[in-house]
Amino acid sequence: MITEKDIEQFGKQCEEIFAQVSRDVIGQKDVVEGTIIAMIAGGNVLLEGVPGVGKTRLVRSLGKVFDLPFARIQFTPDLMPADVTGTNIIVKDDKGNSTFRFQEGPIFSNIILADEINRATPKTQSALLEAMQEHTVTVMGTSRKLKEPFFVLATQNPIEQDGTYPLPEAQMDRFMFKLIVPNPSLDELMQIVDMTQKTMAEVADCACTGEELLQMRKTANQIPVAKEVMRYAMIMTSATHPNSECATEAAKKYIRVGASPRAGQAMISAAKVKALINGRFNVSFSDIDELAYPVLRHRIKMNFEAVAERISPDDVIKMIVAEVSGNPKNKQEYNV
Repeated sequence: MITEKDIEQFGKQCEEIFAQVSRDVIGQKDVVEGTIIAMIAGGNVLLEGVPGVGKTRLVRSLGKVFDLPFARIQFTPDLMPADVTGTNIIVKDDKGNSTFRFQEGPIFSNIILADEINRATPKTQSALLEAMQEHTVTVMGTSRKLKEPFFVLATQNPIEQDGTYPLPEAQMDRFMFKLIVPNPSLDELMQIVDMTQKTMAEVADCACTGEELLQMRKTANQIPVAKEVMRYAMIMTSATHPNSECATEAAKKYIRVGASPRAGQAMISAAKVKALINGRFNVSFSDIDELAYPVLRHRIKMNFEAVAERISPDDVIKMIVAEVSGNPKNKQEYNV
């Protein structure tokens, strides 16, 4: 049962986490908050932005803040699945007999930075699928459990498409959030340059251990969600399907395929953490509205009309949120 002490401890740790990350990352408040929410909730994050906006620095800083082993995998077209998961190698014992020994790959760490994930071939990208969903790796018929907590924080460049491979739908769906990393403002750019003139290394200190992070996740899981809020979140997810009973006009006009049930799961899990970060003990409708963007933007597929009119996923989500939140029936209490 959740106690006042648990909630107080959660709030203090979140404050310390944000304070330490801000020592290394200037600005990017929404991106930092989204990444930390996903990590506490146990989800993976896809960071999208042009080179040089601090995606890799953010992930490295989080490794120091949570005091967790960190591994970076630079995805390239010639990267093989064994380079990610590891492989069996032949070794000789004291008597000269040859035996197989499993050599762990970089995936056997707590925080994985999959840098430029869309540069690897689909065969190599698929090596991450099992790890991201089941937190296990199977090599040569043997399954090995990954250490907990385990996160994949991937980056991709949205502009340069030469030599890239779009992520499979199944893999995109396994990212809890897709966060867009914007360019810094003028003031932020000045602060970044001033900070990096002193040192390029991360200076953040540990603010939360892996065990404490798992306890924070346990605390967040116990936050209650009112039935009408739960129903509202599911309506928001179903509203992205053009053929659903909850379909909005924007979905019917611009969406070809809507979000999967994982979107509903991600929305509720993340909303619990967001509520606690904001000092509330229950999930609100506004939490669902705000989280709709990072949860849905990579799970909906646009149709030809959206492409022709240059309508982005965020534009459609904004229309869906406005339509769903503007309907008073969606926020009414109901009997199950």
